[in-house]
Amino acid sequence: MKVLYFAYGSNMSLERLRSRIASVKVIGRAFLKDWNMVLNKRSRDGSGKANLVESPGDVTWGVLYEIHNSDLDTLDRVEGGYQRITVQVQQPDGTVVEAVTYISGNLTNDPRPYRWYKELILSGAREHNLPQDYIARLEGLPVKSDNDPETAG
Repeated sequence: MKVLYFAYGSNMSLERLRSRIASVKVIGRAFLKDWNMVLNKRSRDGSGKANLVESPGDVTWGVLYEIHNSDLDTLDRVEGGYQRITVQVQQPDGTVVEAVTYISGNLTNDPRPYRWYKELILSGAREHNLPQDYIARLEGLPVKSDNDPETAG
């Protein structure tokens, strides 16, 4: 059985997601109404990571993937500190589908990512041709200085 997964952060990068789970098939761009992507999830490395907060009137763009149901456990594990939820996302042609995504209540008071993480989000957004105004919003997000560009979290 397969399930749809809505990625809005670093997993928008197909290469990153494929390194985590093998059964990935790109469906295409989609958006989530009344949620805002913020970088307030507390990471082990002290930086902010992508998260969703309910925000009436806002829209979060991302990438819809199809994955095997059996890969959800792996995704749950690599998405440590997040909980899986089910949301309704809309594709550009107007089709609304149910997908799983991840949110976190483990928040930081300094919602800024390291530059490498922001670039990972941006590369996924560009790879899947998300709307220019959304990419511009992502480009404008502040970052914190990163002394170790290889640090992951």
